[in-house]
Amino acid sequence: MIRKTVVWLTILSALLLCIKVTANTSTVAEPNQTRKVEPNSPPPVEPNIPAVAEPKKEASEPNKPKPAEGQEAKTNAAEPNETKFPLATLFHNKCAEILRTFVKEDGMVDYNGLRRKRLELKELLSEFDKQDQKEYESWSREDKIAFWINAYNIQMLNIITNNFPIKASKILSIFWGAHSIRHIKGIMTDYKFMVMDEEFTLVEVEKRLFSGQFDDPRIYLAIAYASLSGPPLRNEPYYGYKLNEQLEEQTRRFLTSQQGFAIDINKGVVHLSALFQPAWRGKEFVRKFGTDKKFKDQQTETRAVLNFISKYIPEQDVSFLEVGNYSVEYIKYDWTVNDISRGP
Repeated sequence: MIRKTVVWLTILSALLLCIKVTANTSTVAEPNQTRKVEPNSPPPVEPNIPAVAEPKKEASEPNKPKPAEGQEAKTNAAEPNETKFPLATLFHNKCAEILRTFVKEDGMVDYNGLRRKRLELKELLSEFDKQDQKEYESWSREDKIAFWINAYNIQMLNIITNNFPIKASKILSIFWGAHSIRHIKGIMTDYKFMVMDEEFTLVEVEKRLFSGQFDDPRIYLAIAYASLSGPPLRNEPYYGYKLNEQLEEQTRRFLTSQQGFAIDINKGVVHLSALFQPAWRGKEFVRKFGTDKKFKDQQTETRAVLNFISKYIPEQDVSFLEVGNYSVEYIKYDWTVNDISRGP
């Protein structure tokens, strides 16, 4: 009986011990799980951590070396003013590509090439129509003159291009030649174009602007005549900032050519371009260059022209004009179109 009691006690003790061990094991496991989330343990990377880290990087950027004071402002200011040219100059420059590409150094024009660019030529003319009137009024006098010379010249190129090759009647060809621009009816009066939302013809530009507002006869040696006897067309636009230089160069270039001016001392003849005739451009020189003190044998318009020319020719020629005995003859004008396939 005692043995059975001991056995049961032993079994009971073993069971109690087993229960205690199980309880201790459960109790120990829980703290281990808790320690995994304690602050002292390395925390797992949470999803919102990268979002927090980004601003920290941005915040550190001001610690980078800063540019010298005023340096950044200068850099930013340079971008919009990269060209360093006024708006008027930028406008004139729109004509540069057409003139540079299709007008040669001697003033001859590739009208066949221009025919393939008629759309671009039309778009260029539309730029004169879209020009803002208020902005134009803010320009210098020189830029305004350049604007109208360029408009005139581009319109003349447009008229000839749209009528090229020139169609001539057999009868008139006998008098004018087959390639004369006189076969194009109404060049000066019938072909209209828009400038700053106003309608113009070439003759209206001449009367209102060149003869009226600006009154600088050198302009008439700068505009396009589209013919062999006219002053050579420049292959660049006119610009206000160098207008005087361009007009002076045009004048000298024309007067040193056989189409502009020549003296035959032996025959006592001064040859002048037909442009200088009193009924054509001669009258444009009277207001600025008219004189009663010299060239007294000549009529008013011719005196003004000779006075003008005297500023550009050698001294010995000036002396001959002032005191020599001579007659003035006007050089026959050649209206043949100034196409590159033609020549003097």
